[in-house]
Amino acid sequence: MQSRNSLSASSPEQAGMSGAALARVDAHLKRNYIDAGRFAGTQLLVWRRGCIAHHAVQGLADVERNIPLGEDSIFRIYSMTKPITSVAFMMLVEEGRVALDEPVHKYIPQWKDLGVYRSGVTAPFLTRPPARPMLVIDLLRHTSGLTYGFQQRTNVDAAYRALKIGEIEKAGTMASMVADLATIPLEFSPGDAWNYSVSTDVLGYLIEKIAGQPFDQFLQQRIFDPLGMADTGFHVPAEKAHRLAACYAVDGRGGKVLQDDPATSSFLTPPSFISGGGGLCSTMADYLTFCRALLNRGELDGVRLIGPKTLALMTANHLPGHRDLTEMSTSMFSEANYAGIGFGLGLSVTMDPARAMIAGSAGEYAWGGAAGTAFWIDPAEDMIAILMTQLLPSSATQVRRELRSMIYAAITDSNI
Repeated sequence: MQSRNSLSASSPEQAGMSGAALARVDAHLKRNYIDAGRFAGTQLLVWRRGCIAHHAVQGLADVERNIPLGEDSIFRIYSMTKPITSVAFMMLVEEGRVALDEPVHKYIPQWKDLGVYRSGVTAPFLTRPPARPMLVIDLLRHTSGLTYGFQQRTNVDAAYRALKIGEIEKAGTMASMVADLATIPLEFSPGDAWNYSVSTDVLGYLIEKIAGQPFDQFLQQRIFDPLGMADTGFHVPAEKAHRLAACYAVDGRGGKVLQDDPATSSFLTPPSFISGGGGLCSTMADYLTFCRALLNRGELDGVRLIGPKTLALMTANHLPGHRDLTEMSTSMFSEANYAGIGFGLGLSVTMDPARAMIAGSAGEYAWGGAAGTAFWIDPAEDMIAILMTQLLPSSATQVRRELRSMIYAAITDSNI
């Protein structure tokens, strides 16, 4: 068993994988993404059977300054914050301080009379009463009726954009977000659909309210410090600023433009809005540590985050009627949108790899971030895969699907 912070790879064969096949993954990333000018650089890691089967760092952290990507480079992980926030919330559930079937308005009274959108382009909107109240579980599984402004699909998400709710460049505070959301109707009655949304940001607000301490302090004391995730936080301190990678955005011509300069990034100072849905920066080593705790049924090296039964609950499909995302989703964008993929409590869950038409295992769970970072955990194969890169939006490429096919093809000794 490797130490918690080591990124040294063992023999792929020791992990039941082909070194030659994994080398083809690196070549694919270099040829089709880095040399092609789509990604500045990539860091890819595969963990299997208690060791790092493969780890490769390629390309640049900062094209403009010609700085190579390093093992300790710091990435904006955006929505890969969501599984961490969801685990933190489930800690409070385990302690009996909140229940999944409680109405959200128990904790946010000003939301008690939130209606469902009927018509209107600006406030006051015409609304109708929801079929039932929004429940805590709706926030965890994105069936709350909330949305993201970048969906650009309805007059409701237009209202989010007008108030700058849930934007990449965060504004306001968690309290101001909750107050603003009280003035905007729901997209749909809670439980009727799945829509990628600011729900996990609301969970961060609830954690702060229920735990009685700032949300970022809760994560630090309950997850980051115990696991030794020393490079994960809502901003990058001055002594680590040189390790922050540049973030790029697609330019519409198959290339990229600088979106966030690491020398002037807003991530260099503590934010006023602590985003449980997308505010964290982290490293490969730190996120691997978090994933290892999940793969090990909620515990790592004597540090237990949550119990095995709680993790099993989180990684079960919670979409009503056991439907998948294609049957329930109204989103124009999310970090997963395949048939055969359900959603648990903060994570996508593979129900049927054949329907999804991707290599994998039933019971695998995953998520990604807006700038292209991604991970998945496959308990059946005792495997973790993590990609770190910095290109907005994540939907600009099919690299995640390609990596799944190539990494699963490298397995020579399957557990199933």
